[in-house]
Amino acid sequence: MRLFSKLKFRTKLNLGISAILISMAVLLLPLVSNMTAKILLEESRKRGSALVESLSARAVDPLLARDFLRLKNMVVEQVAVGDVLYAFVQDNHGFVLAHTFEGGFPVDLMRANEVPDFASVHIQLLADGPTRIYDFASAVTVGDERLGTVRLGLSKTRINASVNRQITIMAGLFAGALMLATIMGSLFASRVAARLGLLREHAEAMLMGNLDTQSGPADGSHCWEMRNCDLSSCPAFGERRRRCWYIAGTMCPDCKDEKGLTASRESCHLCKVYQQAAGDELQDLAETFDVMALSLKTHIDELRGADRNLREQQRLMRTILDVTPDRVSLVDTRLRYQGANRTFAESVGLKLHQIVGKTDFDIFDEQTAEARHMAAREILQSGERLDTQMVVEEAGERWFHVVCIPVHDEDGRITGLLRTDRDITDIKGYEKQLIQAQKMESLGLMAGGVAHEINTPLGIILGYAQLLQEDVAPGSQIHQDLGVIEKQAKVCKKIVADLLGFSRQTHSSKREMCFNNSVMEAVTLVRHTFELDHVDIIAQLDDRFPIIYGDPEKLKQVWINLLTNSRDAMPGGGVIVIRTRLDTPRGIVSLWVADCGEGIGEDVIKKIFDPFYSTKPVGRGTGLGLSVSFGIIEDHDGDIHAQSPVPEAFVFPYPEGRQHGPGTLFEVNLPLDHGEDEPARAERRDADHAGQDI
Repeated sequence: MRLFSKLKFRTKLNLGISAILISMAVLLLPLVSNMTAKILLEESRKRGSALVESLSARAVDPLLARDFLRLKNMVVEQVAVGDVLYAFVQDNHGFVLAHTFEGGFPVDLMRANEVPDFASVHIQLLADGPTRIYDFASAVTVGDERLGTVRLGLSKTRINASVNRQITIMAGLFAGALMLATIMGSLFASRVAARLGLLREHAEAMLMGNLDTQSGPADGSHCWEMRNCDLSSCPAFGERRRRCWYIAGTMCPDCKDEKGLTASRESCHLCKVYQQAAGDELQDLAETFDVMALSLKTHIDELRGADRNLREQQRLMRTILDVTPDRVSLVDTRLRYQGANRTFAESVGLKLHQIVGKTDFDIFDEQTAEARHMAAREILQSGERLDTQMVVEEAGERWFHVVCIPVHDEDGRITGLLRTDRDITDIKGYEKQLIQAQKMESLGLMAGGVAHEINTPLGIILGYAQLLQEDVAPGSQIHQDLGVIEKQAKVCKKIVADLLGFSRQTHSSKREMCFNNSVMEAVTLVRHTFELDHVDIIAQLDDRFPIIYGDPEKLKQVWINLLTNSRDAMPGGGVIVIRTRLDTPRGIVSLWVADCGEGIGEDVIKKIFDPFYSTKPVGRGTGLGLSVSFGIIEDHDGDIHAQSPVPEAFVFPYPEGRQHGPGTLFEVNLPLDHGEDEPARAERRDADHAGQDI
């Protein structure tokens, strides 16, 4: 069986046809031979009976006339027939009157076959050694009187030889028919195998991915070609790979059902195109392969398009997830991670593919993993989302806004949890700053009120101290004491003035002014005092004399505060550079004040503009100078910020042979147009903060 299964289909078909024909021949030849032998024997017996009856009828006259010569001639004529062995005539007493035996009549033959009274012919099979003889006996009668008996012998051996010849001829005919049938079957098998081979090649090509192969139909056999159809709106028009009966919705008038629709292939049976172009089952199979290949190609193209779209959507989603700073993760109902974004992977120190399949206990420490695990379990049981804030010890104290929601399938069952952890540490910092700002605003209002209340008595004290000094002798102890009172009253008056400036309670009178003049006035006021402390001021002003809209006195106060802070940062002396520049395209004028002092630490520089914050010793500063300066610049729609150390781009002229520190740089930007609206000022400030060439 294994060898047979390996044979080609053509060989199997030939063997099958041959086996069927041989089996039929083996079964039919004995049956036909037996039937033929019986028929030939029966025909021989009938012929023998007819011969003996004919001889008995002709023997009546010779017997009555006792014409023995005539009887002799009659029996001799019978022996002339090929298969008649003998013939003789007996009278009614059994005596032989005429016979054909040349060597004498065999006596045993006389009574070997007798005709009964009621029979016309009696047949008896006799044996003469190996020879078998059919002996036919017929009575010679006239009316009811019996004159004698006619006997005739036919050779059964000769009859069998004739039968064998017939069987041999039949066997030859069977063999010829078998050979002819085998040849015709082989041709048929070759034709069928060839068509099946084409189908196999077609299927193999489809298996290899070539869906453009076509095994039928040929050109000229399409409905629109055969009918010279010009219905371009018909789905079958111009179609070359499919028969029209494989296409739904055709407009052929001969292929309509009772409702006037082309519902199925059965509706095309009466169509002339179908009757002419439709083939056998193999052709239908080949055309079905073509339709299947075309359908597969269409579906594959659709799947490829869907796959491309899906990949594009996945890429877009992955890009969105990876760009977001939030930590996004997805777990299934077993709390095993199914995916995460790059931010989450970086936060846990793993690659994206390493996270899939892990649990919280594989990624986080035990305490954190337990908290995340219990929160996820509660969501899975309740089906409600989690929206909370939590603090995590991660490179310091960091705050996260956590949102965890259940993911449902089409049936509403929970299939996983999507969690987002958003870092809100900066927002928390802004909240604290806002609270602090609100406190400072309240404190400023209170300070303004207090300053107003004590400003009048303070002025009276200062005035009376100055009047009393005129009434006492100069150089006396009382004069010196009154001088101390005057000096300390002036200090208090300055503190009150700073408080009023901080609380914005003082009146601001803005006008068009020269920016450089305001700066030079401040430099002139402090230059001599600074030189006594070994501090040199280098002024590098823009010679285009920019004009701005502002309050000269308040801006001069800002410049003096910045210069004073720079001097205090250099207790051993040094250099201060004050530089201005007009930027007409951007509509601003900038001022830089830089020193080569001790500099400001990164943690301190964030607080220098806070009210009452000071790095100076007690009694040296109130902590309101930079805060007041910040308020004045903000009131002029400008901005001020500090950098430490001084950037290399500033090109600071450090003094030769003297030690210097990293220094600090203050930058002030003021708009040229006082009518500039708030969105434009905000845009300008954003551009300024982005950095500029100084």
